[in-house]
Amino acid sequence: MARTDEYEGMIAETVAIGGAGGDLIHAYYARPAGPGPFPGMVVLHHLPGWTDWYKETTRRFAARGFAAICPDLYCRVAHGDADDVGARVMAEGGVPDEQVIADADGANAFLRSLPVLNGKVGAFGTCSGGRHAYLVACLGQAVDAAVDCWGGRVVMTEEDYNDRVTLNPIDHTDRLQCPLLGLFGEEDHNPDPAQVDQTEAALREHGKDYEFHRYPGAGHGFFYYHRPQAYRAEQAADGWEKVWSFLDRHLR
Repeated sequence: MARTDEYEGMIAETVAIGGAGGDLIHAYYARPAGPGPFPGMVVLHHLPGWTDWYKETTRRFAARGFAAICPDLYCRVAHGDADDVGARVMAEGGVPDEQVIADADGANAFLRSLPVLNGKVGAFGTCSGGRHAYLVACLGQAVDAAVDCWGGRVVMTEEDYNDRVTLNPIDHTDRLQCPLLGLFGEEDHNPDPAQVDQTEAALREHGKDYEFHRYPGAGHGFFYYHRPQAYRAEQAADGWEKVWSFLDRHLR
């Protein structure tokens, strides 16, 4: 945390990065002003899209001393209102898992190219972004820590598969390459408590470094202050403190 007599500033802007197949895609990048060094964070947005909440979250990481980048995983589909683009992608069944991993790798490479980086990069996501963070931590370019906030379909059922959603994250747990933090609401249905139990059992089976926290009275999306039915202030405040503590231990 900054001292009261220190200058604080932030750089935040839209940039272009290399993604899957060599495509240039948009990303929202934010970091503290100054020379660093700063840890890096790849922020993976949820199924509703590259929304204001995710851009604000990217700035939130920057305010905590991270160089953070949130790639637009829907950049190839359409441009316009983020909610409209997200609705279109959801109707089409999402975006390909392999493409998301490669786009995240591009964001990771962008951060690692920065002279202000301290040499460590993490991945963070909520909802489908939590699932993608799990996949990236297992199958992507090396990250040093990962945060899965209530990632649905980490444990896939037969009806979850389509021609774009093809990877069952839990099947790749043996390849997890970094410490993992998981935050879950006990009233969530995707993932439900039994699926969280399955994920935890797989992590234990393969001897992985992880910590899970489960919140009574919380369901899906309990960080989302803009969704009053989902938001749980007490659980969200504690969850963010868990995130900062975990990342400080593994990325600083």
